[in-house]
This record gives sequence, C-alpha cells and structure tokens, in this order.
Amino acid sequence: MFTLPPGIAPLPYANLLGIEIVEASKEGIRGRLKVRPDMCTAGHILHGGAVMSFADTLGAFGAMHVLPEGANGTTTLESKTNFLGSAKEGEVVMGQCTPVHIGRRTSVWQTKITTEAGRNVALVTQTQMVL
Repeated sequence: MFTLPPGIAPLPYANLLGIEIVEASKEGIRGRLKVRPDMCTAGHILHGGAVMSFADTLGAFGAMHVLPEGANGTTTLESKTNFLGSAKEGEVVMGQCTPVHIGRRTSVWQTKITTEAGRNVALVTQTQMVL
C-alpha cells in the first residue's frame, strides 16, 4: 500500500477517478487506472481529459516526493499531452512518471501512459511549482 510523504494531504480527485499508485519514490511514480464507462467518449474510448488527469495526478505525487523542507505543496504550472493511441472501456492503463528536472522552485515530470498490453496511449510533460 502506498503511503504519502509526511505532511502531504490525500488527493480526493485521484480517489474519484480510481487512480491506484503502484509505486512511489523520488525516482518516479507508477500508477494504474481502470477505464470505466463514465470516463469514456461516445465510442467507449477513454476521454482525453481523463488521460490528462491521470498524468497530472502522477506528476503531482512525484512533485510531492521531492518538495524541499518547509514547502507547503505543489501546483501544476504547465502540461502538454501528446495523444498516441486509445484505451477502450474495460481496459487498464498504466502510467510511468519520471522526473526530468528537480529544481528549488519547479520540477518537470514526464509520464508515459500505456495499456496493460503495452500499447501507447499518451506522453505527457508537466511542470510543477513548489508552493
């Protein structure tokens, strides 16, 4: 079971989406998300907003793991998503989020999202600001 770093509040939106954190460390975050009908487009395909929310949540968890002492949290400054494929209702998508840059005021994270079968879904790069 994943435990948040001391002083970090849980993310209610992650619970709403059903995001599971599989692994969490300063070196990266791994998560999974089951594609439910209420997260899909009319074609039973995972909505792009859900893909972006999944990646943003993983990046936020990563940024929380590298916060400097005395910081109050983190917030997303910028996020860019390349949609590479799709995930169908009932499938599980996996996210691997790794740090690209860890600075005093910002960190940059890249998340690769694939289906469990290994098909590419998206590549997301985001910048998190230290609060």
